[in-house]
Amino acid sequence: MPAQAQQQSKRRETIAEILAGGAVRRQSDLVRMLRDAGLEATQSSVSRDLRDMGVVKLKDGYALPEAPGEEHNADLELVASFVRGLKTAGPNLAVLSTAAGAAQRVALSLDRARWPEVVGTLSGDDTIFVATADRPRQKVLLARLGRVFGIREDR
Repeated sequence: MPAQAQQQSKRRETIAEILAGGAVRRQSDLVRMLRDAGLEATQSSVSRDLRDMGVVKLKDGYALPEAPGEEHNADLELVASFVRGLKTAGPNLAVLSTAAGAAQRVALSLDRARWPEVVGTLSGDDTIFVATADRPRQKVLLARLGRVFGIREDR
């Protein structure tokens, strides 16, 4: 892993630990805490990290995203009407087709659901690649996508 990616990963792990330990009201406080922990941090890097991590700002400070649960299933149900098709591409990739402009929203909902079989998603305008670690997990994913979105694999 390149040094910059390692720094970002360590910074994000530390941000998660800090936020889990208590309320942080300002990004500048978080930057200071990260620097005190010996990590490189700027306001802009912390802002990007918070956004990418799904951190939300509440009235008493920043908070980590909620753990997966019913609310994420409801989120998937809300975006189900945008999903148009499902195909496989190799032994560990599922390809979802969506309505134009909906792929990012659907992919975000999948990411937030934190399904254990999903390694990650990559979305464009109307297409999402959903990666799994292997063929058995791909089969689990296909079954789950079918149930949640009411679709079957296009052949």
